[in-house]
Amino acid sequence: MAPTGDGAKGSKKRKNPKDSGVPSSKRRAVAENQSEDAMAKIQELEEQISESRKYYNNIAILLSMLPAGQAGGKPNLAVAVALCRVFCRLIAGGNLSEPRGAAENEKVIVAWLKERCQEYQKALLDIVRNADASSQITALTLSMRLVNERATNMPEGDIYVWTFGLFKAVFEAVVEAQDGEALRAEFLTNFVKAYDDVRYFTFHHVSEYAATPRTSETLQVLISMLSECDTAPTPEHEFESFYNKNAQKNKKLVSVNAHKKRAQEAWLAILRNNLSQSQRKALLRIMSHTIEPWFSRPELLMDFLTDSYDVGGATSLLALSGLFYLIQEKNLDYPQFYTKLYSLLDADLLHSKHRSRFFRLMNTFLASTHLPAMLVASFIKRLSRLALNAPPAAIVAIVPWVYNLFKEHPTCTFMLHRVVRDDPATGFPDPFDPFEPDPTRTSAIDSSLWELETLQSHYHPNVASIARIISEQFTKQSYNLEDFLDYTYQGMLHAELGTGEKPLKKLPVVEYQIPKRIFTDRGLEEDGGVDAGPGSLVRALWDFA
Repeated sequence: MAPTGDGAKGSKKRKNPKDSGVPSSKRRAVAENQSEDAMAKIQELEEQISESRKYYNNIAILLSMLPAGQAGGKPNLAVAVALCRVFCRLIAGGNLSEPRGAAENEKVIVAWLKERCQEYQKALLDIVRNADASSQITALTLSMRLVNERATNMPEGDIYVWTFGLFKAVFEAVVEAQDGEALRAEFLTNFVKAYDDVRYFTFHHVSEYAATPRTSETLQVLISMLSECDTAPTPEHEFESFYNKNAQKNKKLVSVNAHKKRAQEAWLAILRNNLSQSQRKALLRIMSHTIEPWFSRPELLMDFLTDSYDVGGATSLLALSGLFYLIQEKNLDYPQFYTKLYSLLDADLLHSKHRSRFFRLMNTFLASTHLPAMLVASFIKRLSRLALNAPPAAIVAIVPWVYNLFKEHPTCTFMLHRVVRDDPATGFPDPFDPFEPDPTRTSAIDSSLWELETLQSHYHPNVASIARIISEQFTKQSYNLEDFLDYTYQGMLHAELGTGEKPLKKLPVVEYQIPKRIFTDRGLEEDGGVDAGPGSLVRALWDFA
């Protein structure tokens, strides 16, 4: 029976180690001695296993000292390293393989060792998935050592180990690891990018892993891993860096076409998965220089690029670059290319952050002198019409671009010199049809560029000055479009105010009296109670509901 009495007397306060009177230096020395004793114990168990088979039970003891599976836990890495050495020696010595005609007790021992090896591999994979970053990297290195030993010495063969065995489990653990940014960086830098055979089988597992629907987070991990492999081998490339020495005997691992085929399958599996809009845009940005060089059959990308093109907006602009690469480099024919290009010319284009990229591509698309004049005229007219409501930075690029097109296609200059016979009552009927989707049927060649003449009265002096080059003699051969593509509001403002070297011809008119209210009607002044009059001009122009 428990003693009864005063609670204060019946309970004892737990002492703090700091209050026990033991100096901190002494406590550190005790901890170091305990750590040294533990290391000595681990080393003794490992050495006994190497000495005799009768100490194989030490493997189970070491496995019990290796806690794993806790999220963010700190496993005993010294035990993990010791077990790795133990199993590598056992695999190299053939102790995990049943010899022909082995006795029953020998088969039992081999089966037991295989189970303990599987248990150890599972523990390492748990560490890779859930432990802290340092432990994850150590477990990855140990797992890859086991992969190398099994591929070299196990009777099932190296292909089985890489495609169906341990390496497949390692790859999945790396992809699914919690907080595994550092782990994946280690895997990519020290294994995938460093060794040709590891990269080959990584491509293989990416294609299999992405063959089923995955979450956006998982797809982002796969995209990041493949994007790091951004250098496709040339036909003359010789594969010499292998993680496993037996890899050189595999003809596929020394074949450029085989490597590109694996990478092609990996990228296609990702492109066919449930990509988010941001991931689709990211892939389109790297399409030309990272993805397409791996494809031996680039026509397989046509479906993805076409679907992306049909999305509209910025996604279509990004897809256009990939399509142009296929047309220019791979000689692919894309039907209705200029019709689709013409459909991209809308008001949103001139306000898009991809405007410069689009103008560079369009400048290339329309540079050929073999294009019909009516098609080129449609692009000129469409952009001139859009320039009426475009920001100044876009107009600055449109006018030189139109000038260059006139120099390349002189037939279109009739749009500048057309005599306008207008009716004072109805005005001049513009034959241009802005709603016609086919650029060869818009009748733009029969119209005039009154829009550019209107821009000569633009409020921004730089825009008005550039617009006047259309009305002058075409003495300049062409303008360098790169000088105009990167203009912004900020850049144009800095050009006026940044240097201070340009003198002001006329002082700007400023508001000398700051109004108290802008969006509301002015009521009675607080000081005099006098009606201050109607609201501001902004308040009069718009009805704020």
